[in-house]
Amino acid sequence: MMKSLDYFNQVTQQLETQFKEEHAHILEAATLMSEAILHDGLIHVFGSGHSQMFGLEMFYRSGGLVPVNALLYPQMSVVPHALLSSTFERLEGWADQALEFETISNHDVFILSSVSGRNGSVVDMALAAKKRGCKIIALTSLAYSNEVPSRHSSGLKLKDLADILIDLKCPLGDATCSIEGLESKFAPTSSVLGLAIINALVAQVVENCMERNIEPPVWVSANLESGKGELINKQYVKKYASKIRFL
Repeated sequence: MMKSLDYFNQVTQQLETQFKEEHAHILEAATLMSEAILHDGLIHVFGSGHSQMFGLEMFYRSGGLVPVNALLYPQMSVVPHALLSSTFERLEGWADQALEFETISNHDVFILSSVSGRNGSVVDMALAAKKRGCKIIALTSLAYSNEVPSRHSSGLKLKDLADILIDLKCPLGDATCSIEGLESKFAPTSSVLGLAIINALVAQVVENCMERNIEPPVWVSANLESGKGELINKQYVKKYASKIRFL
């Protein structure tokens, strides 16, 4: 089988399994997020390395929720120094101080993403969020996390601190394809799986709010010819700029 088709088949199967087995958790997570919005709270999103893309996907995104505070710390990004990001994602003892710069209430929800769930930074962030009375939605892969030890001094992993855990269902090591003559597997699936979950959550939150006759704040594309999107978005920026530091 051609490896492009092999990958497509595997990621499709993983998506189907994920939504079948995790849909109840998606609904629970969306309920938490909806309650945060209805109480004028925020949804904070954190991940390191490639897990930062889940925060990027939710933040300032056409069709996405407005009250999202993506915690996009540069030192956790693969750009501009990929190796440095691997060092920083293992550090602990910083998240509590970092959150002092954010506007946080106990109505807020944190979405924390880490495929392995083992590194110090994401465990540290989970502990800091819990200290502030916030609920935690964790995106992690149990098939991965259950096979590796924690790198946090507490011995905890992200899965141990989650109020709601959504299992990404990607395999140990993330990569899925193999080929004769190459020892390493290749073609990861966690990005596709995680982004699908993120947008499923957004869709469900919008429905939840509308069922309660509350119109949720949603970003509109600024590239529509009518210019309506820019006008709507300016009102959102005016309301949320003081609460969302990265906006």
